[in-house]
Amino acid sequence: MAAGVVYFLLSPKDDSAQSAPAPTTGSSSSSVTPSPSTSADDNNFADDNNFERKSVCGLPLTDELTLDTAPTSNWELVDLMATPRDSLTFGPGITEESGFRSCFASSPAGALYAAMNVIALGSSGSPEVMMKTADQLFVPGTGRDAAIKDTSTAVDSSGTADIQVRGFVIRSYTPSEANMDLAFETTEGVLFRVTMSLRWMSDDWKVQPADDGTPWSGMSQISDLSGFVLWSGA
Repeated sequence: MAAGVVYFLLSPKDDSAQSAPAPTTGSSSSSVTPSPSTSADDNNFADDNNFERKSVCGLPLTDELTLDTAPTSNWELVDLMATPRDSLTFGPGITEESGFRSCFASSPAGALYAAMNVIALGSSGSPEVMMKTADQLFVPGTGRDAAIKDTSTAVDSSGTADIQVRGFVIRSYTPSEANMDLAFETTEGVLFRVTMSLRWMSDDWKVQPADDGTPWSGMSQISDLSGFVLWSGA
């Protein structure tokens, strides 16, 4: 994930310029030992009809199923990336000394914050943080295994992923799963979007990575921010 996140964030390869799709509605230690890869069911995958929505750190619940306006966010830098943090509302409710963060609210805004924080942690340049991100914030499976393998040989690359988020669109949301696009801008002014899926597991949001270990299922360059809710901290 280390090289992949930094490289792909800085170098979007799909030259097709697109706008955001229309949203749809829908029901800290210095060394990290990866957890065994298991199925979603073994990790308390959130069934819409029977699951615990309370976050692992007790963040407040909401019944909202949409997010059509930008939340009022507090921003802080993770390496060079402005990242949202509202520890009493949306998350992350837990931030470790290493910089690793977790615990997000069971809400559309909580899912958005989780996705953005995972992107920031994955591009932080810290092998320890990136390993823990893959181990604890990725859905178990092939993609998580690939990310853990990549980070096991990573070297410190802080100060290389100078991109900033510019907007989002929630494509679908239920209390058990969220799908969204995030728009980013490089220092050269190139706009691109990534598509991310998250699942509510073990009382927190986990990112469903692609099979190669990247935390998104698609990436493409865009010509403008049409269709996105504008949201940025830098």
